[in-house]
Amino acid sequence: MTTAAAFFDLDRTLMSGSSAYYFGKAVYREGLVSRRRLARDAGNAVLFRLYGASDEKSEALRDRILASVAGHEADIFRRLAASVIEELLPRIRPEAQALLDMHSEAGRDVYIISASPVEIVSELARALDIEGGLGTESEIVDGVYTGRLAAPFCYGEGKAVVLRKLAADEGYDLARCYAYSDSASDLPMMQLVGNPIAVNPDRPMMAVAHRRGWPVVEFARERKQIIRLSVASGGALASAACGYGLGRRHERRSAPLRRLPRRVLSR
Repeated sequence: MTTAAAFFDLDRTLMSGSSAYYFGKAVYREGLVSRRRLARDAGNAVLFRLYGASDEKSEALRDRILASVAGHEADIFRRLAASVIEELLPRIRPEAQALLDMHSEAGRDVYIISASPVEIVSELARALDIEGGLGTESEIVDGVYTGRLAAPFCYGEGKAVVLRKLAADEGYDLARCYAYSDSASDLPMMQLVGNPIAVNPDRPMMAVAHRRGWPVVEFARERKQIIRLSVASGGALASAACGYGLGRRHERRSAPLRRLPRRVLSR
């Protein structure tokens, strides 16, 4: 049994955009939200991709998702999850996929942890063949969504609550665990683990990372390669991501992973 795990934020970390937007598209195709609402969500998704999200915007998104599912049978959204995953998988960054592979090969359990609905996050984790997905859980009574949360909103301090519970249940040593995120909203989660890594960080996250000596990884926006790795302490953890592509599992398991410093992989 492993005592270490790696936790990855989803939006703007594993993928460049907003997973909630693709959930909204699926809900729209099912006739559960209006075209106007979808257009507004599309605009928000563009802004999120460029600038990230504030606490207020994230809470508003939570409320919209809860309102959209309220009164509907849970089976509908579980069924929709498959079509959402088809759109998300091509948007997983090849560099991020390489990091998932690296941690799996090092014997660590790997999780996605996201504010997106757990139905989407857990299904994506299965598609990526990793240990699990942690997301926002909506309350279900008699097979129907109530429009209320069943657990802490998996955002900000809520992510830290969810992570602590999982670590206690699974016996993970948080000092040996890793966490990846772009946003300062995830600082409660990042500060729990012994190995926090900032990925394409927003300005507040970048400032904290430099001040605390966290590794900082930036992926090229246009070309799929790492353009900068700033390591204030530790080794070149994420250099393994260079040159990796989706659907090329045998190539991903080649030399770049072996060039990582031994002391990083042995933590």
